[in-house]
Amino acid sequence: MEEQLTLADGGAVPQPLPARLRPQTIEEIAGQQHLLGEGKVLRRIIEQDMVSSMIFWGPPGVGKTTLAHVIANQTRAKFINFSAVTSGIKEIRTVMQEAENNRRFGEKTIVFVDEIHRFNKAQQDAFLPFVEKGSIILIGATTENPSFEVNGALLSRCKVFVLKALDEEALTGLLRRALESPRGFGSQRVNIDSDVLRLIASFANGDARTALSTLEMAVLNGELEGSVTTVTREVVEQCTSRKSLLYDKNGEEHYNLISALHKSMRNSDPDAAVYWLARMLEAGEDPLYVARRVLRFASEDVGLADPRALEIAAAAYQACHFIGMPECSVHLTQVVVYLSVAPKSNALYLAYEAAKKDALTQLSDPVPLQIRNGVTKLMREVGYGAGYQYAHDSEEKLTDMRCLPDSLLGREYYRPTTQGLEGRFKDRLAQIKAWKQEQEEKGK
Repeated sequence: MEEQLTLADGGAVPQPLPARLRPQTIEEIAGQQHLLGEGKVLRRIIEQDMVSSMIFWGPPGVGKTTLAHVIANQTRAKFINFSAVTSGIKEIRTVMQEAENNRRFGEKTIVFVDEIHRFNKAQQDAFLPFVEKGSIILIGATTENPSFEVNGALLSRCKVFVLKALDEEALTGLLRRALESPRGFGSQRVNIDSDVLRLIASFANGDARTALSTLEMAVLNGELEGSVTTVTREVVEQCTSRKSLLYDKNGEEHYNLISALHKSMRNSDPDAAVYWLARMLEAGEDPLYVARRVLRFASEDVGLADPRALEIAAAAYQACHFIGMPECSVHLTQVVVYLSVAPKSNALYLAYEAAKKDALTQLSDPVPLQIRNGVTKLMREVGYGAGYQYAHDSEEKLTDMRCLPDSLLGREYYRPTTQGLEGRFKDRLAQIKAWKQEQEEKGK
């Protein structure tokens, strides 16, 4: 094993594995095949040297900065890295002027702005005239939705590419390359089983940087015998401070655990629900997956028995999106406990399933003329909108106009329960139906 010098020895501190293994070509980039596969749009743009200003939007560790470096290498452009934290308007204008001068001599300049969402409006505006003139090719990277975080004028001049979290297969391939590459551990003999590599990939949760950093820590702490370093599951667990619980995000146990969480909440057992939640999160489950399932539960199993359940579940999803693990574990705990103790109703789920059955078997039933939208003279002449009754014109805010196709008149899909606040909806619906029945009898 080659000795690594430290500053105290008079040598340079070696670069971390993610930096040493940073891809130099498109082929070395892990994942993102929807953009970089053969014939895909971004690959064609790069290969044909047709690069224009763009924004990469995606979670951390998926290669946004790396891809910008590869584009600069491929197009032989000067690469300037800007930080939203340290760069002010003065620095931006100085570099922009330098780029403008270089353009006059035929040199391209790619300005990479990491975390562009952290730039304020004035800083973003400082880029705009140089992007418009073509003095620079701006590549911004953001983990936040650029529609909300990037000025409209700047965003309209940039093509947005969405980068995806790396799947387990892509991360495992990246880890194997790290073990084989001379820039990684290719000069060392490292013994590590495939299931341990998959454990590291699972722990990384789509983040290439985390995967490589974890591998590096595991190799440095592996068991050295002669010239061979052995990395075991126990070593990885120590390095990640996380036990590899019985869990496979693509296998049966994945579905067993989410089922256990769902059914514990449905059974109003917050203790069991929090336990299954912890089992999933500590095993490396994507918190957004859990948040999506919880969001579904809020309407499927609570519904109008507590309408606030949907609001709280949506807020928990946003919290998971904004801050991720481990911080968002408490937000998921809050919503899981809330849903567990909330009154339950599956009336909305049953309503949709019943309506879906009729919708699929009676697709040809026409929309009644009275509730069609007569937007043209011809449509109105043939009866579109004829007989439409505007509910707000009546004192009761109700009409006896029929809205279902004739073949489905009288069909009831939503049958409210008396649980929680849904009891009020049940009473209100009963009043509406009684009023309509009375109007129908008067009309006979």
